[in-house]
Amino acid sequence: MTISTLTFQTNALAQMEALETAMSQTQSQLSTGKKLQRASDNPAAMAQVNALNAQLSASQQQVSNGNAVTSLLQLEQNALNNATTALQSARDLAVEANNSDLNTTERQGIVAQLQQLQQSLLAAANSRDAGGNYLFGGTASTAPPFVQGGGAVSYVGNDQVNQVQIGPDQSVSVGDAGSSVFMNLPTGNGTFTTAAAAGNTGSASIDPGTVTNQAAWVPDTYTVAFTSPTQYQVTNGAGAVVTAGNYVSGDAITFNGAQVTVSGTPAAGDRFTVAPAGSGSVFSAINSLITTLSSTTLSSSQVATQLGGALQQIDTGLNNLGNVQAGVGGRLNAVTAAATSAQTTQTNIQTSVSHLSDVDYAAAVTQLSGQELALQAAQESYASMAKLSLFNYLS
Repeated sequence: MTISTLTFQTNALAQMEALETAMSQTQSQLSTGKKLQRASDNPAAMAQVNALNAQLSASQQQVSNGNAVTSLLQLEQNALNNATTALQSARDLAVEANNSDLNTTERQGIVAQLQQLQQSLLAAANSRDAGGNYLFGGTASTAPPFVQGGGAVSYVGNDQVNQVQIGPDQSVSVGDAGSSVFMNLPTGNGTFTTAAAAGNTGSASIDPGTVTNQAAWVPDTYTVAFTSPTQYQVTNGAGAVVTAGNYVSGDAITFNGAQVTVSGTPAAGDRFTVAPAGSGSVFSAINSLITTLSSTTLSSSQVATQLGGALQQIDTGLNNLGNVQAGVGGRLNAVTAAATSAQTTQTNIQTSVSHLSDVDYAAAVTQLSGQELALQAAQESYASMAKLSLFNYLS
């Protein structure tokens, strides 16, 4: 096959231009440290890099979310600690106040302290974050979730809590609604409440009671009535006698899976009620203490009964605060674990991206040297071949 001089020159120049282009690309990779500088360099690899970078960005955002959640949960934990301290102090004062030897001035001193503790508890419940948002208002976080009217405190927030993603398939609550922290607590022992009738004339009091057999418990309003200082009978809401017996101070009275203990000396006609539990709050527990200790008409036995009920309510509140704190701690641990996992994931992604897009300097330098030698050989070969002509062979 005959190759014309023009064809030879065209092909040779094209080959040298290709080698120069390859050398220029290799030099650019060495200077930038990147072997993927445009999608056309390696479309498949570039698609992988883009997908990995998207995963990296999502992981970094999730870590950022976790940091924000951690800050909010730590603020909530601090508020819960303050609330627990106030409620525990109120409990200590209730125990101190349950002493018939205290005079009116001493009880009023305790009342003043309880009023201050109620304000401290209210302040903890209305705690805010650095942005001024209320921690316990649910998603209604721009206004105080707890408002006080007289001695009563009500909740005006909502029960919804924002969820924030901290991992590929993991989200956590950024807080707790105040209704589940401070409100909606079962009164009494959680199943029933006890109370002394206002007209009792004896010195007997009743404890909060316990449920000894949940299966046997029949919700109803029961009355423990004393027909004499040594005889009692228990009737249900319909007036039917459930049980009766001889009374001994401090002995348990049991019926329908429930057990209550009456202590002291009752008078004939004294009555105590056992009714299904309702709901209350930590605020109502303290307010009950304040009301009881401020009264000048209650007998010592009635005071003892009401203080016992308030103590039971405070204990329920303390247990609930402890459970909420445990939940906050669990979420903090989850955020920490997610951040640790994210760091490992990000390192792996960055390694994969580097493998796909970064230059292997040793290989690139070797490649550049080979390209230089190839170009030099092509140039020398072209120069040598260009000198040849038919006249060189006809002399």
